[in-house]
Amino acid sequence: MEGGIHPGTDPSAFKECFSLAWKNPYVLRLAFSAGIGGLLFGYDTGGVISGVLLYIRDDFKAVDRETVLQESIVSMAVAGAIIGAAIGGWMTDRFGRKTSILVADFLFFLGSIIMAAAANPAMLIGGRIFVGLGVGMASMTPPLYISEASPAKIRGALVSTNGFLITGGQFLSYLINLAFTKAPGTWRWMLGIAGLPALLQFVLMWLLPESPRWLYRKGREEEAKVILRKIYPPNEVEKEIQDLKASVEKEITKEGSSEKINFIELLKTKTVRRGLIAGVGLQIFQQFVGINTVMYYSPTIVQLAGIASNQTALLLSLVTAGLNALGSIVSIYFIDRTGRKKLLVISLSGVIISLAVLSAVFHETTSHSPAVGSFLKLQLPRLWISKVH
Repeated sequence: MEGGIHPGTDPSAFKECFSLAWKNPYVLRLAFSAGIGGLLFGYDTGGVISGVLLYIRDDFKAVDRETVLQESIVSMAVAGAIIGAAIGGWMTDRFGRKTSILVADFLFFLGSIIMAAAANPAMLIGGRIFVGLGVGMASMTPPLYISEASPAKIRGALVSTNGFLITGGQFLSYLINLAFTKAPGTWRWMLGIAGLPALLQFVLMWLLPESPRWLYRKGREEEAKVILRKIYPPNEVEKEIQDLKASVEKEITKEGSSEKINFIELLKTKTVRRGLIAGVGLQIFQQFVGINTVMYYSPTIVQLAGIASNQTALLLSLVTAGLNALGSIVSIYFIDRTGRKKLLVISLSGVIISLAVLSAVFHETTSHSPAVGSFLKLQLPRLWISKVH
């Protein structure tokens, strides 16, 4: 669920983006407006809940006593995202990319308001479910809209901005957490502030057109041509219209074909099988390394290491989020210079070393820490925090 870079990105495309900002700011307006969904994705799946967990225990003692409530508050967003992604795929094709983004914004905004006004843990969990539904839809629809509403030469670069905004949203969530540590209501502000970018995107997307490709598929060809004329220079418009027409017609013909795809035969093909294993395997590995757990519980892990102050724990966690965002930027620079495979091997080596160090530290802590009673295990972190504050 962490951010990534579009595989077709060429560093020179980013120079084209800067040039295009002067020539045709309309394209950047489309990309930025849709890209706010990535920011919301990163904010609500990243550090905001990790900081919130430090403070909701003060207002809801049940959350402090029962770890299952803490786990539910965190995980319900992920559960909602699974459903949101499934619904989002159907909604995007049925009602359009723009409509799906607007619905996702409504869910983000509603979830943020419910969480900020939560009178009990059940309301918090309910709000997290709504936010999760928005996250699921935001994981796929904004990149799709950007790719279909941007010139081919800079498409990869613009889609990559969604990945930047995801990791940037995670970093922003820690900054917001730090900003509201002294404010009355602390965690309510942390959760509620996400409603503002959702509202901003809703307004911006309401004023923008639908994806030209989706319009063309629905037979609204003239509307699609009007948008393409705004996106492309005059000398390229007709060619793009013809290319879009040919692509959509080919897609529709293929969908209407009576031929069925034989997946068994495809899997028997060595190149297809290896590509499938590599692609799916990497996605699975990305999740199973535990980065999401680190992002969700980073301040809590820091406190368990002996840092009692909430502010210090959040500040140290900011380093993790910052490095995560930096990694996305660094990868853009090296991906076409060192190659995908070499960069991947280097990255995986770093992940393996980091996990080995974490395992060793946790093992040493478990082996050498003094034994304490079950009651003290629950109360000791709270006693440390109370002593500091």
